[in-house]
Amino acid sequence: MGDNRAAMAKFRKAFEAGNVEAFSEAIDAAASDEFVEEWPQSGERIRGKATVKRINEGYEDATGTTPKMKLRRVVGEGDVQVIEATIDYGDGTPVSYVGIAEFKGGKLNKITEYFASPFAAPAWRADFVERMEPAGVR
Repeated sequence: MGDNRAAMAKFRKAFEAGNVEAFSEAIDAAASDEFVEEWPQSGERIRGKATVKRINEGYEDATGTTPKMKLRRVVGEGDVQVIEATIDYGDGTPVSYVGIAEFKGGKLNKITEYFASPFAAPAWRADFVERMEPAGVR
């Protein structure tokens, strides 16, 4: 990961803290001035650290919720790292999260984030799968 280690360490710490404020602080400290955050599922692109910070700071007032994240793992090498976590938006539902982080010059330059709600396994697959504990926030 070379010169991206310090920036990724700041983001890992923010994800481990599990709250919006910590992520906002990491963006301030370790993202490039050209930082872009994308949410393909909703068709939204956010440009610039200041805009991300304003969204994060207004999240609780706008939604009435305070999301809590639980980091599962970070994998990757070089300029691309993948973050896997779960998020509880306040209703106890563990929403699966995957973020693809792209670094440039020792700074986080872009993150593309995906969010997926849990679902029950269909009965027809029972003979083909091994059951495991679903991902959770707690």
